[in-house]
Amino acid sequence: MTEPAERTRKGWVLALTSAASFMAALDSLVVTTALGTIRNDLGLSMETLQWTVNAYNLSFAVLLLTGAALGDRFGRRPLFLAGILLFVAASAICALSSGATMLIIGRALQGLGAALLMPLGMAILGATFPRDERAKALGILGGITGLALIAGPVIGGAITTGFAWQWIFWINVPIGIAIALLTLIRIPDSRGPKAGLDIVGLVLASCAAFGLVWGLMLGNHAGWSDPEVVTSLFSGAALGAAFIGWEAQTAEPMLPMRLFRARAFAAGISSSFLFYAAMYGVLFFVAQFFQTAQGFSPLGSGLRMVPWTATLFVFAPLGGRLVTKIGERPLVVAGLLLQTLGMAWIAMIAAPDTAYALLVPPMIIGGAGVSLAMPAAQAAVINAVAVTEIGKASGAFNTFRFLGGAFGIAILVAVFDQTGSSASPDGFATGFAHAIGAAALLSAVAATAALAMPGRNRMSVALADSR
Repeated sequence: MTEPAERTRKGWVLALTSAASFMAALDSLVVTTALGTIRNDLGLSMETLQWTVNAYNLSFAVLLLTGAALGDRFGRRPLFLAGILLFVAASAICALSSGATMLIIGRALQGLGAALLMPLGMAILGATFPRDERAKALGILGGITGLALIAGPVIGGAITTGFAWQWIFWINVPIGIAIALLTLIRIPDSRGPKAGLDIVGLVLASCAAFGLVWGLMLGNHAGWSDPEVVTSLFSGAALGAAFIGWEAQTAEPMLPMRLFRARAFAAGISSSFLFYAAMYGVLFFVAQFFQTAQGFSPLGSGLRMVPWTATLFVFAPLGGRLVTKIGERPLVVAGLLLQTLGMAWIAMIAAPDTAYALLVPPMIIGGAGVSLAMPAAQAAVINAVAVTEIGKASGAFNTFRFLGGAFGIAILVAVFDQTGSSASPDGFATGFAHAIGAAALLSAVAATAALAMPGRNRMSVALADSR
């Protein structure tokens, strides 16, 4: 292949994998500014509404580690294409939904599609670009995907305000079909080593996560001593223990338990689970606060979230550079303490008549904190394992990130239901303040967990030994 033709091929692969990943990442957040409208339009309770986000997070998280293995075995392009088409079909189901059940099913299927296309997009990119070009290509992919975190709430608000909430899903259909057609023409197939499929682990992890989140969701409504709540929580915990036992003894686990023997890996995963729980929980509520408690439109709410989400552009790259100079632990601990401060500040002042200017400083502080912590926590997890296991470590990090998001939303909704109501601005603001206070507590616990990370010198020695 001539050099110009090779550059063209690489360009197409980068463009298509980035577009698909952006589309999937966007839909994990684009719904946030539409939640208030969806709740009113479909007449949903807060307990039911959370599943429009958690169905996506849970299905994405539990299939993520298996998605890459499926592509290695059956071909990356066919499974990448299947993920896109499933995502498109699920988006249409969401757009056509006239009730909660159909919408939640569509969101779960969207998560399954994203769990195929996102890791396989990275694998296809890695197979297309040589080693000396790979880091730059993956950096571009990560940057474009990260842009969805900032653009999601604003795009969701603009579409919901200008058209209808269904169009946040309809827009995926023509874009996804175009990506699928170009994938058939422009992306070559590739395969990796045939890894085993841990079906038992997948089923146990899925059922455990569902049981725990379902129990948390029902607790306030039915009572924490209700048999269904107790059974759900107990079953989830028992299945979680069974998952750990299975992963420890099976020959080809989806999540090797031996990775947790590394202190940096275990502390990085634990702190990430908790601070993503706080972050996704706040994302679930903050746009609704601007709409329900303060009366802004979905677009106005999305724009008011920009000071928080846009910190990712400034502080995440800064955190990535500082990691090599001062190590992971100081950045993660300091970042999470800043997130704790920002969220506690919001919790203390949130009210229907709180001036927006008073909310901007704590949003910037909290956003800067989590933006510093994210790359450092991921670096701690990745650097704790041998080169040959970086893929599994990265998959584990992202799995626990989305599981943390699901649990965080469930916990904050439980706090909201106990202390507030969506029936009035005052009631919503009261529940919101308590929920954000709970998010601040989760962030503080995450900072405490991050203290268990080894210092820079010890981590360097461990890293050298693992190589």
